[in-house]
Amino acid sequence: MSKQTAQFTCTACGEKHRKWAGKCDACGGWNTIIEEAPLSSGPKSMGAKGRTIPLTDLATEEAPPPRAGSGLEELDRVLGGGLVPASAILVGGDPGIGKSTLLLQATAAFARRGLKCLYISGEEASAQVRMRAQRLGLADAPVQLGAETSLRDILTTLDAERPDLAVIDSIQTMWLDTVDAAPGSVSQVRAAAHELVTFAKRRGVAVILVGHVTKEGQIAGPRVVEHMVDTVLYFEGERGHQFRILRAVKNRFGPADEIGVFEMTGNGLAQVTNPSALFLSDRGTATPGSAVFAGIEGTRPVLTEIQALVAPSNLGTPRRTVVGLDSGRLSTILAVLEARCGIPFAGLDVFLNVAGGMRVSEPAADLAVAAALLSAREDVALPPDMVLFGEISLSGALRPVGQTENRLKEASKLGFSQAIAPERSKLGADTGMKLRQMPDLTAFVGEMFGAG
Repeated sequence: MSKQTAQFTCTACGEKHRKWAGKCDACGGWNTIIEEAPLSSGPKSMGAKGRTIPLTDLATEEAPPPRAGSGLEELDRVLGGGLVPASAILVGGDPGIGKSTLLLQATAAFARRGLKCLYISGEEASAQVRMRAQRLGLADAPVQLGAETSLRDILTTLDAERPDLAVIDSIQTMWLDTVDAAPGSVSQVRAAAHELVTFAKRRGVAVILVGHVTKEGQIAGPRVVEHMVDTVLYFEGERGHQFRILRAVKNRFGPADEIGVFEMTGNGLAQVTNPSALFLSDRGTATPGSAVFAGIEGTRPVLTEIQALVAPSNLGTPRRTVVGLDSGRLSTILAVLEARCGIPFAGLDVFLNVAGGMRVSEPAADLAVAAALLSAREDVALPPDMVLFGEISLSGALRPVGQTENRLKEASKLGFSQAIAPERSKLGADTGMKLRQMPDLTAFVGEMFGAG
């Protein structure tokens, strides 16, 4: 038998190394490489035959999986319509953002609808979870609590209780006695997640795992955990804002990129059924540097306000501060404005923000970002009843985006009467709005700001 050599793994990114080093070459993290026991190589001979698996064709019809609704419409929307039995769900988010509060409310909602629910906490004692439940008004919910980090004991309890839903808070605190590594290490997280997902499929129990995120915003531990589970949800938000976004980045039972919007209150998380009205609630009179973007999050149209401030800089390198948008996209838009439209931003500080703590990653926000920047630079306010959307190419052309009709309907519902979009935007029906289509950024600048 060949001797199994030790392997070294980075706890930050999961990269494997032949020997220990102080710095990981893959992610640049310091003191993140630990020694792991090698995995078993399995049987040496594959001579024994396995069983023949049943095969079906693509035309085979199967009934859709049953779903259990929680009564929280925002949560059910993100899950694809409700909780699917035997599904494994991973929920990630920054510390203190409200993951435990959300899942405790969700567990209580499912329990009140007749599901047998267990909440296992590896970070808090049962008394602490009970105090939070009393503060949220959930003390009467038939939820069974447990405080344990030993995965062997947790699986034994779940096997005996046979719940419909089990919440594990969090996967980084679980440890398996068959793995020679500290809790939270790559090998422990991988092994614990594998055992819990396997148990969920074998016993028909829906399992929700809570995962912490790194400073880069990714769920800590190996990325293989995200491949194991059926659904990956991120709970996002800014500490200074009361709004929270539950976003599905992977869902085998529903659409990805769907969002649910919540508001953090003194009584816990409250649903926001009309996020567009909430994100635009603070808009007053028309001011320079403000533009309304009609975006799409999953299947839901959402209107958000993009704010810009342009001021003379006394620094050698002007500042570029971005909140809620990709900073690289801002640099691209500034370069296109200067190269294609002759509008320089050299010697000017640029500050860009998405109001309400919302994060926008859709390329369709390019036109609204450019409009906000030009409005701030020229000190000219855009019409308060106007929405904008469209992608800007490097040549300065405006490229059409999808779901134009849904964007305009949402804007019309909130009282907006005119919109600017790229040419060739597909419009299936009359939305009651005045739509102006622009071929490129130069035409937009010339019409709106009298330049170009």
